[in-house]
Formats: sequence, structure tokens, C-alpha cells
Amino acid sequence: MEYSTVRTERLVLRPVRDEDVDRILEYRNLPQVTRWLLRTQVDPASFRAAWQRAAADPDDHSMAATLDGVVIGTVSLEVVDGMGQPGMPPRTEAHLGYTFDPAYGGHGYATEAVTAMVAHAFDRLGIRRITAGCFADNLASVRILEKVGMRREQHGAGDSWHAELGWVDGYTYGLLADTWRREAAR
Repeated sequence: MEYSTVRTERLVLRPVRDEDVDRILEYRNLPQVTRWLLRTQVDPASFRAAWQRAAADPDDHSMAATLDGVVIGTVSLEVVDGMGQPGMPPRTEAHLGYTFDPAYGGHGYATEAVTAMVAHAFDRLGIRRITAGCFADNLASVRILEKVGMRREQHGAGDSWHAELGWVDGYTYGLLADTWRREAAR
């Protein structure tokens, strides 16, 4: 984990602290949040252990998004090897994810935090490509990914299992650092 802080106009993104876990669980296990997560309900002990493992993982750059000192969400970024033949540079791709407290929805905080994490990945971590996925019916997530400039690369017909809805469509998004910089220069 690279211990750095990212500041935006309204938010501070910082490493998740042990004392943040209870606050994150307050919204993380809400039905309107778990509806769109692959892992639905999580118990506090295993959730805390997962965050502790993430903090010790040099390829995990997850952060808490805070507003006036209150954790309102998390943005995760896991650096991975992309697909390629021998000789490919390692650690040039990252998977992006996020979860936000719905009480803070509708103000652009999630988009602001995700945009900041994307910029951090490209500008400070030297990532070449970011990917993200979501259920096709998760329109809020679709909007966020598209607002930050990600392109829908795959529409998987019936490729994702949803506990309430059965087999549903899933989307995979991607964004190259070169595209991000070109769009930012406009």
C-alpha cells in the first residue's frame, strides 16, 4: 500500500484505518448497497481482517473517502499484471471498485472520489490501464464509470449471478492512461 493522501475540492482520500471499519460497515451492509455488490453481507471480523490484509499488500491502494473527517465511502485500486506474452512490464494494470454511503448520494461525491483515484493511479502510480465491472442494472455505477471517462469494453449477456435477480448482464469498463491524458488536455 502506498501511504499517500489524495485531496479533491471537497474530499480527502486516505488509507483506511482500523477505526474506520465499523463506520464502513454501517453503510456497507445496507440492502440498497449490498444489492449491487458481489459479496453481499459480511461479518465485522472477516471484513476487518480483509482491510488489514489490504493495508499490508503493496499492490492494494484502497482508500477511505472522507468529507469533513467522516468516512462516506471507499475506493479500491488493486494493481495487477495485465495480459501479455513474456517480457510484458509487470504491474501496469489496476482494477477499480468503490462503495459509498447512500446517505451521501446525489452530490457527486462518488464521482469526485473515483476521478481522484483514477488520476492518482495514472499520474502517481504509473498505471497504464484501469478496469472496472458492474451489474448492467446498476445505473448509478454505470454513470460514475462513464463520467470519469471509462469506456464500456464488454457487455456480458447473462454473465453475472445476482442473488435476487438470477442471471443478469454485466459490464466491463476500461480506460488507458493515454486516453485519460488526451481527454484531460481538451
